[in-house]
Amino acid sequence: MRPAGVYVALLACVLAAGSVPRARAAPGAAPHAPFTVEDLVILKRVSDPEVSPDSRRVVYVQRETDLEAGKGRTSLWLLDLSRSGSAPLRLTDGKTNDSSPRWAGDSRALYFLSERSGSSQVWHLSLASGEARRVTDYPLDVGSLKVSPRGNLLALSMAVFPDCPDLACTRSRLDAKEKDKASGRLYDRMFVRHWDSWGDGTRSHLFSVRLGADGAAGVPVDVSKGFDADIPRKPFGGDEDYAFSPDGATLVFSTRIAGRTEPWSTNFDLYQVAVDGSSAPVNLTAANPADDAQPVFLPDGDLAWLAQDRPGFESDRYHVMLHSARTGAVRALTASWDRSVGRLGVAGDGRHLLATVDDLGQRALYSIDVKSGTPVKLIGNGEAGDFSPGHDSIVISLASLAGPADLYSIPSRGGAAARLTDVNHVLVAARNLSEFEQFDFKGWNDETVYGYVMKPHGFEPGRRFPVAFIVHGGPQGSMGNEWHYRWNMQVFAGHGYGVVGIDFHGSTGYGQAFTDSISRDWGGKPLVDLQKGLAAALERYPWLDGGRVCALGASYGGFMMNWIEGNWPDRFRCIVSHDGVFDQRMMYYSTEELWFPEWEMGGTYYNAPELYEKFNPANFVASWRTPMLVIHGEQDFRIPYSQGLGVFTALQRRGIESRLLVFPNENHWVLKPADSIQWHHAVFGWLDAHLKD
Repeated sequence: MRPAGVYVALLACVLAAGSVPRARAAPGAAPHAPFTVEDLVILKRVSDPEVSPDSRRVVYVQRETDLEAGKGRTSLWLLDLSRSGSAPLRLTDGKTNDSSPRWAGDSRALYFLSERSGSSQVWHLSLASGEARRVTDYPLDVGSLKVSPRGNLLALSMAVFPDCPDLACTRSRLDAKEKDKASGRLYDRMFVRHWDSWGDGTRSHLFSVRLGADGAAGVPVDVSKGFDADIPRKPFGGDEDYAFSPDGATLVFSTRIAGRTEPWSTNFDLYQVAVDGSSAPVNLTAANPADDAQPVFLPDGDLAWLAQDRPGFESDRYHVMLHSARTGAVRALTASWDRSVGRLGVAGDGRHLLATVDDLGQRALYSIDVKSGTPVKLIGNGEAGDFSPGHDSIVISLASLAGPADLYSIPSRGGAAARLTDVNHVLVAARNLSEFEQFDFKGWNDETVYGYVMKPHGFEPGRRFPVAFIVHGGPQGSMGNEWHYRWNMQVFAGHGYGVVGIDFHGSTGYGQAFTDSISRDWGGKPLVDLQKGLAAALERYPWLDGGRVCALGASYGGFMMNWIEGNWPDRFRCIVSHDGVFDQRMMYYSTEELWFPEWEMGGTYYNAPELYEKFNPANFVASWRTPMLVIHGEQDFRIPYSQGLGVFTALQRRGIESRLLVFPNENHWVLKPADSIQWHHAVFGWLDAHLKD
């Protein structure tokens, strides 16, 4: 059991063996202002670090918010790793989005994606001249990018009609659709829509492109030609879904070929294909009916990847597989490690793999010995994000509940983290960010469950403060030591609330059995954990006012809000339900990724309706009585907005105090800056009205 009672102050957020400080206040300054949503939306965000082949530099993406335009813009920045204390250098102006920087083999130039020509194309930037020139001029947007080890080839993805012989054919069809006065869409199979987009018949395909002597890209070769599948996977896949072999002769990619069964299949396989497309791709993982993902090559030609074992379960444990180039043998490298790998990479020495995992409320970085499979923790506290290895060190983005992500350098074999960037120094130094603590308690069946609590801005000993009780989504997710851009504890604390979050049964990072335990029991063990967790927090932290508590959640957290209305109806003064499931029957028949409810509820609704109805909030409306704010995005196809309308209808018909906030242009998340501000003000207005007596 982890000892409770030791606060993790912002100035002492320990990462690995070293301490990673927040942005520092100017000498003599006395930060006192609370952290607000207006601060949150304008934070600069760093991501996608890429260390140069010679390990002397790192390039990364920085996002800045254009409030006037209502969106973020990304630019490329460069940092000299060979000089201690060097300042980042801006490479692109950020007027249009520049992203996905990838080094040329000589470390003297970069390839990247840019929208500066009016579409997303590949550009080349020489560090010596600082001049960028366009490499591709295709009629379709380039979606992702990788450079071959020898630097003479690019791998990139574009959305095409699989039966088209060339890019011009796809462009012509798309243009014809735009000109057609008829607006109807005709489908003969699912996916009709996915995440936040309606299907248009195109597939994201993988192409290889040879670079000419002048650096211009040649005619792209569709190495996945004819595949009724997407590379990268949708909706969130990137270039981690494919990899060049060390000699640059072949590509290995992950994809799912499932035909009409795609909405209920999680069977992604790895395929290997010659870069010139001279032969058909070969399925390397046909024996595994579950997900195979993130192929990475070691320098000796061995292939590592992530694999799941149980088909249909998207939250099954990802473990590392290894294929020997010398013998052809395949082995499960981390079969006995009870952690699920989030991101896989190869260390600079070529003899270790790097892996991020959720780990006891943290997102840790591990090194895995290729021979033994032994994992060694390099970073254990906070949120380990994007990383890129050099010869002897790793550049990684790190964040926590204490502050947003910055880049750090850590030794490849572990040690103190050295801060490289401080992109939000001015803003963060002027804010009084709150202290937080992880605690544990006896949850369902007396098993140990963890949670986090954060003090409110303006905390004073002896005073009691209202409570925001936040329930995470997923449900196989975590309310961990991470920096969020919706459920940000610092924003709630800045508004004067004590914040409590529980990693109930079903959360990730505590072993696969703990994660599995929520399936087929959505309203059972997790509700017990939430009840016991809130009680434990109130007992342990007397400054939390148990008489003034509101519960909030989105996605599965939104389901839990609707479930609490009928199954824990007298505990909270108010509830906020965002994008939550209300009617399990219609949720099954209107969502898109059917593998999810079929696994979670034990089958299709028409063959196994019992659990759908057992954990159906709509069946308990007669017991509802807590005031609720309902929020939904119209472009949310994962949990369609009719679910939110159903919640509001039930509340109104029951005569329960309620409000409905609908975002016409948001999906399952709230992404636009102005909408995020509106969301927070609506939520805080609701909480204030019910909690701030």
